[in-house]
Amino acid sequence: MLKSFPPVITPQSRFMIIGSMPGKASLEAQEYYAYKHNAFWPIIFDVFAPGRAPADYADKLQTLLQHGGALWDTLAACRRSGSLDAHIRDGKPNDFIRLFKQYPTVKTLLFNGQAAHQLFVRHFGQIPGKTYLLLPSTSPANAALSYPQKLAIWKSALQQACV
Repeated sequence: MLKSFPPVITPQSRFMIIGSMPGKASLEAQEYYAYKHNAFWPIIFDVFAPGRAPADYADKLQTLLQHGGALWDTLAACRRSGSLDAHIRDGKPNDFIRLFKQYPTVKTLLFNGQAAHQLFVRHFGQIPGKTYLLLPSTSPANAALSYPQKLAIWKSALQQACV
């Protein structure tokens, strides 16, 4: 059984980016979005720190948190061969209900791709008081959109969530 990571969140977090389950590279590195071809961190830095490259993983997390963000995955554990969401089996959800009671300032949920959104809705439905925004996956497996297209969509959503 693969195990996810704890949430990255502060009492000031206003939005949460929700993935499905960390991929193989992330699990090995014990870092969210560690796969070098995933567009997640480049998008975060292009939106919140244009022109600046992240110094390290702590800098990545701090940059997200400083702008009101939070990060977690829908699943706490699952079985999966490889890194593709299509191969997820026996998923066990994280306890978002408890988390949102502890951090009531989180109002907007940004889903990093269809799988994250579908898994979340399957386990939690529509949580009252939360706005759901489905975004294109930052995974390189989502080749339907170019990086500039993904960046434009994510930037708009992140700006909306920061209001």
